[in-house]
Amino acid sequence: MQYRRFGRTNLKIPILSLGGMRFQKSWDQLDFSKISYQEQNKVENILNLANKYGLNHVETAKYYGTSEVQLGMGFKNSKKIPNIIQTKIPPNSDPKIFEGDVMSSIEKLKVKKIDLLAIHGINTVEHLHQTIRNGGCIEILRNLQKENLIGSIGFSTHGKSSLIQKAISTNLFDYVNLHWYFINQENTKVINLANKYDLGVFIISPTDKGGHLHTPSNKMLELCRPLHPIVFNDLFCLRNTNVHTLSVGIAKEADFDLHLEAVSLLSESEKYVPKIIGRLRQESINALGLEWYQNWNRNLPSWEYTPGNINIPVLLWLSNLIDWLDMEGFARARYQLLGNGSHWFPGSNANLLDEDVSEGQLLKVLKGHINPKKVINKLRTLKEKFGDKVAKRLSKK
Repeated sequence: MQYRRFGRTNLKIPILSLGGMRFQKSWDQLDFSKISYQEQNKVENILNLANKYGLNHVETAKYYGTSEVQLGMGFKNSKKIPNIIQTKIPPNSDPKIFEGDVMSSIEKLKVKKIDLLAIHGINTVEHLHQTIRNGGCIEILRNLQKENLIGSIGFSTHGKSSLIQKAISTNLFDYVNLHWYFINQENTKVINLANKYDLGVFIISPTDKGGHLHTPSNKMLELCRPLHPIVFNDLFCLRNTNVHTLSVGIAKEADFDLHLEAVSLLSESEKYVPKIIGRLRQESINALGLEWYQNWNRNLPSWEYTPGNINIPVLLWLSNLIDWLDMEGFARARYQLLGNGSHWFPGSNANLLDEDVSEGQLLKVLKGHINPKKVINKLRTLKEKFGDKVAKRLSKK
């Protein structure tokens, strides 16, 4: 395993981190007595493999169901605690509730200290205010640092780039967990700003949110050859030296394999990655047309200012991914989360189009776009494909 300095935390972090979101028994907060031997044994086998492979950073969260309690028991049973333990606690308007949540996580994880404590989901201006205001969450964490109960302080986010930049610019955080991978590079400037402030950069869910690469389309497989799409995407992220670690969401033991292959090829990444990027970009132009490829995301209204709160930028992105990379399964999942995933997936899908929201209303907010009619037709196509189902975010919070 290779390691990088995790920004001003000065921790030596592995370039692959063990994500604790996929291997737990349940998304409900269950007592450990409800977990079977087989279910706990699976977690402990994964912990042992992570230790064997050098993934000595484990990352979880309060609302990842039974993850914390199973990890804590796993640490106790194996007597091998990872070098770096990270959990995440959502912000709260009541700092006492927030402090209680932190202490509960320490108890569940059965550790004396949490090395990395992140505010989970600074996705709105209100979340940032709750965190940084006088007497807010940051102040609670500073006091816990003095008691040596937590180490460095960071935040995770699905928010807009402008909000993430605002949070980084407060200079109150040591690291950030954010989304950035080949199919979504909107946070490139954010990563550069994090480097300016010497923040550690942790990439969230590059395999799942990076396009369901665990179940890639045949087209994606072909365009990424000779690499598997997971290997390509890992190398794409890690060749950026301002990125320090990727979350590896392990659901079963074999899920390590392709990520470890990426680590083994990192020194040769320039041999593979530029050629694959070139192939993918050319296919994007071929599939979408040059004019649409260059202009589709210009002069689009934000969902807050769109009738029905329809999130047109995200919906067009999903439409492009279908036309370009046959990512229909990924697009379906994301489409159905819009409007059902609260602040984690803001705005709404296109289900209200031609019902509560008329074509004329959308044409008014799209008047600066290169092809408003095409935008609306793409929204209708997505509604026809995916509009009959509702999805919910896995976590309850």
